Amino acid sequence: MQGVYLRFYVQESERHHGRLTYEWLLEHARTLGIKGGTAFRSIAGYGRHGRLHEQHYFELAGDLTVQVGFAVKHADAERLLQSLAQEKLALFYLSLPVEMGVTGKILGGPPMPAL
Repeated sequence: MQGVYLRFYVQESERHHGRLTYEWLLEHARTLGIKGGTAFRSIAGYGRHGRLHEQHYFELAGDLTVQVGFAVKHADAERLLQSLAQEKLALFYLSLPVEMGVTGKILGGPPMPAL
């Protein structure tokens, strides 16, 4: 199945409606019927301002980036992006074409025959 991988980048401590933005984004997508999403915490990186952010043992959460990703159908990607625009939530994101499937069968179809 062809689709889109949406990857959002949010600051670890950023909040929306009183919740951590990455948590809110996962919950919001779930309420829209999106089947799965994952958040990954960065260990180091820099953004458009060129300032290096790194994880340190004694550092509290807040300065690093969290990537939130969804592998979805094109229609679901559009629906999610439109709902975020209505929320007036400005998030940097990537939209990448993907082919989705499950090993051993085609999504939405019968199992693949054994060779």
